[in-house]
Order: sequence, then C-alpha cells, then structure tokens
Amino acid sequence: MTSSETNPGPITHTSSRRVRANGDGTVYQRKDGRWEAAGYVLAPGDTRKRVSVYGSTRKEALSKLTEKIAASNRGVPVVSAQGSLAAYLTYRLDNVAVHQLRETTHTRYTACVNQYLIPGLGKKKLAKLAAKDIRSWLNGLRTVCQCCARGIDARRKPDAQADRRPRCCAIGKCCRKYLSPLTLAYIHSVLKSALEHAVREEEIPRNVARNVRTGTPRPRRFNPLTADEARTFLAAARGHRLHALFELALRTGLRKGELLGLRWEDLGLDASTAAIRRTLQRTRTGGLTALPTKTISSERRIALPAACVASLRAHHDRQAREKQQAGADWVDSGHVFTRPDGHPIEPATLTRHYKALLRRSRLRAIRFHDLRHSTATLLLEQGVELVVIKELLGHAHIGVTATVYAHVRLRLQRDAIDLLGRILGNLADSSVEPDDGDDPQLCAAPVR
Repeated sequence: MTSSETNPGPITHTSSRRVRANGDGTVYQRKDGRWEAAGYVLAPGDTRKRVSVYGSTRKEALSKLTEKIAASNRGVPVVSAQGSLAAYLTYRLDNVAVHQLRETTHTRYTACVNQYLIPGLGKKKLAKLAAKDIRSWLNGLRTVCQCCARGIDARRKPDAQADRRPRCCAIGKCCRKYLSPLTLAYIHSVLKSALEHAVREEEIPRNVARNVRTGTPRPRRFNPLTADEARTFLAAARGHRLHALFELALRTGLRKGELLGLRWEDLGLDASTAAIRRTLQRTRTGGLTALPTKTISSERRIALPAACVASLRAHHDRQAREKQQAGADWVDSGHVFTRPDGHPIEPATLTRHYKALLRRSRLRAIRFHDLRHSTATLLLEQGVELVVIKELLGHAHIGVTATVYAHVRLRLQRDAIDLLGRILGNLADSSVEPDDGDDPQLCAAPVR
C-alpha cells in the first residue's frame, strides 16, 4: 500500500454559492440585515465607477444592480448624486424624458432647463441641494428682469416696422419684464419632476423641491365670445374657404390641433358623429406631424350639430372641385381641412386666417383657443351640465372643467340667488290669509 493511498491529503469542499461572472458585481448581506449589490457601470465622461444599490432581499438588490448594468451596457451613463444638478438634468432629458414625453412637451422642458434651471442651480451638487437653495433662487427670479438677465434686448435686430427698437438693457433702461406666477410654477414643477425621478433611481433620499411652496397661481384669463359676438363670427365665416372648420371650432370646442388632424374616415356624417383620435402639430424634428391626443380622455367621440354636418358636406364638395383643378399636383393626405393642393394646413397658417376673419368681422382680438372657451361658457350659461361639457371638451377630470369655468358658475349662482330673492320678496309682499282649518288634507301626488 503506497503512502498516497494511506494519506489521501486534505479534502476540498466545493462551495454551494454560485460564482458570479466577471463584471456582474458582488452581492452580500450587511450587518443591519439589508442586502447590498455593487458593480461597475458607465459614468458621465466615458468613465466607469463603482455603484452600490440596496434591497431587503438578495433578489431585490441583485435586480437593481442588473438593471443599472444593463443600462450601462446600452451606453446610458449613471449619474452620481455627487455630480452637479446640471449633469443630472441633462442626463434625464437625453435618456429618460425623451422616451416618456411628447416631443412638444420635451421641447418646453429643454427650454426651461437651459434658460432657468441650469444657469440658476446647475452648479449645485445633486446630493447637497437644499430647499432653501431652491426658495432663494425662485425669489430671485421673481425680481429679475428677464430681458436684462438674458440679454434679449441686446440681441434684438433693429426693425422700425416690426417695432424691434432697443428699449431695455441695450439703452440702459430696464423694461421690468418679470416672470409671471404661472411661469414660475411651471419652472418649479419641472425641477420637482426631475428630483422625483432621482428619488426613484435612489440617487437622493428625498425630493427637497416638494418642501418649497410657490403658491397657487391665478388661472390664465380668457375672453370668450358673447352670444351676439358668436353669431357675428359665424356670419362672417359663412363665405370663407374654411367656414366648416370655424363653425366646428365654435360649436364643438375642438382644439386647433384636433381640427387640423381630422380625417374623413373619422367623420360619420350620416350618424352626425366625429371621432377625435389625433392632433396635428409642428415639431422640431418631424415637421408637421400627427400625434396622439393630448390625454387619453381627449380621444373621444362627439356628436355633431346639424349645422356642422351641412357645412362639412359642402366642404367635401368644395374639396372635390379643388382636387379636380389641382390634377396631378393634388396630394391625397386624407385630412378634412387641407390647402388647395391637398397638403395639411399649418397651425400658424390657420392662426393667420383666423385673425384676418376677426378683423373683417370687426370683433375684438381673441386667441383661437378662446373659441373653445366660448363653447363651454355658452353651454354653461344655457344650463348644460358640467359632466356633459367635460366629455365634449375631452378634459381628463371634471375638476379641470370646474376650475377653468369657475367664474361662469359663480355668475350662474348669482343669477339663481337673485331669482330666489325676487321670489321670496314677492312672498313677503303678498297677504297671508289665516288658516281656518277647512282646507283638505294634504296627500302625496306624483311628480313629473
């Protein structure tokens, strides 16, 4: 018997713990009972850094780390809380918001970030940003002339006809162009949304922007048409090429983009209905583009008045004649409202036609969107229920309808109270006969 048979040597035990591959990171349990997973991911500046994520179970921590490594492999850098707020805002716009927001909304977010957030708070560390920093910055925005701060007047090209003469910082005289409370609330909401996403990604423990109160701004004022003005507007639009569009806007309250996005396949003229499925808008990258409706509730089916059905039939005949005249130059876009060659109408072009119509009818200058407000106001004044108006306008919640048209409801309440006052006043003036007890006994009666 050899020595190797008598002394086989130390026995080695294989570990039951699975060995993770190189680059997968490590997972271990901390002394406080939580699980921590750590690994290397892509950081801004084409560098790599080690990050740690935590979870109540090993599976949860490992899932969070795997998600970050997968994003890193796709080339998405992970922003550290020790980095600047400007770096995180840029990261969120380029890698998160661009996939979640409509292009028009993303454009507004980008303008807000570049014009206000980065110049004011961009140098602050994301982890060290405090509520008092945000409050001080917002208070400063309230008292700073934006024309002077951004050099708007200095960049203005002189043009006497367009009234582009220097009148502020270029001549040393401040025009006091301050931000409105509504704009300040919007800037604060963009910052709050970005920090909320940083909390979800566990970059920061809490959203400090929620501790800053900007106050509730007053709703934007609008100038709806009165009943007499609405009749004047419809009479002036009767001979216009886009008569059907203007009548549809005032009688149904559709938005500008919803009107321009209508296709003939969306209309059921025999059933007097219209399906609102899209909106036509000009975007920075795609040009004139058909986009989904503003909200899910905006995608709806509405009833068409008889006057709109008649004008749409006449518009269809006019479009058929224009198609015949254009011949080979006709572009069959399928839209209800088009240019004479079949191309969709630009929103800016519709605005010019609308303003010219107001001048011709000698009505006061109001926005095209105020036609929508005119529809709702006139319906409310006629006693139509709020829920019906909400469905017609496509508001997401009835609270939006109630808030926007609160002044109309207040006027209706005043009229109702005055009516009750007149009735009670008449009762007080009438003579009251004494009850002699000979009246017949009261009994229940059906109410129709």
